[in-house]
Amino acid sequence: MTKSFKEALKARRTFYRIQNKSTLSDKEIRDLICFAVEFVPSAFNSQTTRVVLLTGKAHEKLWNIVKNVLRKRVPAEVFGKTEEKIDGCFACGYGTILYFEDMAIVRSLQESFPTYKDNFPIWAEQTDAMHQLAVWTMLEDAGMGASLQHYNPLIDDEVRKVWNSVSYTHLRAHETGRNLVCRLLLEKKKKKKKNTRINSKEEKSGQNEKKQN
Repeated sequence: MTKSFKEALKARRTFYRIQNKSTLSDKEIRDLICFAVEFVPSAFNSQTTRVVLLTGKAHEKLWNIVKNVLRKRVPAEVFGKTEEKIDGCFACGYGTILYFEDMAIVRSLQESFPTYKDNFPIWAEQTDAMHQLAVWTMLEDAGMGASLQHYNPLIDDEVRKVWNSVSYTHLRAHETGRNLVCRLLLEKKKKKKKNTRINSKEEKSGQNEKKQN
């Protein structure tokens, strides 16, 4: 890290003025995420956090899903403002990180340790939150800004249809107690403004789109 941990943590902020540029290569972003997934602690070493990295067309596809789902629910007379915010604050970024929890592991631990049955979902959410903070802080240190957004359970079904490799997980937000999707938007901050289970998936435009088809 170029900053100390304290300095990077203090500098971490929410950025909405974003652009489709990155200070890191996609491989460097992936390596940063994998580092967090490998070394962030978890209760009983359960390692329940799963991460999906979306860039290029996959990133665009996610935000089109969000808009299509909201278009059916938000009154037509106000949807224009909703779409403007999504396009101008989220979809215009470089990429999206989705955080999930592997509930199969949670259920297995509940069966193995019934005394702590009610705690395992809470502990899984807590370790998920630590992953989010660790990644966000490392991105800040690398000159990347981010914001945390929540759109599920509205988009859950559509996300699972497109990225079916995560169908066994729960989408999670880290700053609430509900089952919400966490999307960490990657972007370059504009100058004028101030057994390890690693399951990270990088979706790029072009090459990976062909694989999906």
